[in-house]
Amino acid sequence: MKTNLIALLLFASLALRAEDPIRPDPALTPGAVFPSVTVEQITQKGYANKLHGGVRHVPAAVKRLVFKEYFGRVPGMQGHYEIDHLISLELGGSNDPKNLWPESYYTVPFNAHVKDKLEDRMAANVRRELAKHGHDAATALLRQYQHEIATDWIAAYHKYVAETP
Repeated sequence: MKTNLIALLLFASLALRAEDPIRPDPALTPGAVFPSVTVEQITQKGYANKLHGGVRHVPAAVKRLVFKEYFGRVPGMQGHYEIDHLISLELGGSNDPKNLWPESYYTVPFNAHVKDKLEDRMAANVRRELAKHGHDAATALLRQYQHEIATDWIAAYHKYVAETP
């Protein structure tokens, strides 16, 4: 009896996770960037850090709006999700709701932690490109990455990180 209950609870939790959006809905979250930000600005240490005056600022009301757009309600376990930037701040993404979606920490194999690896890799590549080849080359690479991550972040993950999560 106890084993059946545990199996049922496990199945139920997996079923709930299956409803979590692994990829954002392109109609709700097509991606958005800060239009006037430069590659030099986004590569500065602390650019996104709100504790040091950075650009990260998503009010609780906007987070609730995003949850409601995706789920029709604010979930009881909000801590299971990150209101994630499709195009990350470190890649010039904005705090606009068109760039936000509820990404689970627990979906398998793709989740918020896995997407963070992609964002970190891309941002490091942009910094290297800026140091080696200058503004124009780094800006071109940044625009390419913004497009790829907004189009299909999982395909970009396979292309740039290439490990199985």
